[in-house]
Amino acid sequence: MQIILLDKVVNLGALGDVVKVKDGYARNFLIPKGRARRATAKAVAEFEARRADLEKVAAAKLAEAQGVGEKLAAVTIKLSQKAGVDGRLFGSVTNHDVSEELVKQGFAVTKSQVRLPNGPLKLVGDYTVNVHLHTDVDVEVNVSVLGETA
Repeated sequence: MQIILLDKVVNLGALGDVVKVKDGYARNFLIPKGRARRATAKAVAEFEARRADLEKVAAAKLAEAQGVGEKLAAVTIKLSQKAGVDGRLFGSVTNHDVSEELVKQGFAVTKSQVRLPNGPLKLVGDYTVNVHLHTDVDVEVNVSVLGETA
């Protein structure tokens, strides 16, 4: 299916690109989320008329994400979990725990935006976690996992 991208999509294209994708990806994900539209002649003409507005909106979203990213880069999160004497946690620290703590500190971050490259944190220590705010903005946040003896 030929679609016009209304937003930048990773590994697919930028705003305004006409690309061919599988029908299910377009119908079930891109079109319902408002990130794409079928590439008919009428839709292409409408897009070209609205292109400047869409580019302004995209630039505003990027600027907002960069502003939040600068503030977020300076943040260090401290999480306490029960741990044994050898430093292993009883359980783990997940992306949900990190996003919950960031929300408490005033940042609007969902758990899907928090990326733990090596899976959940299972040991006491300091870690670097990626927060994906925008397709072009990834921020590294320091997470300090503290152990509570049981």
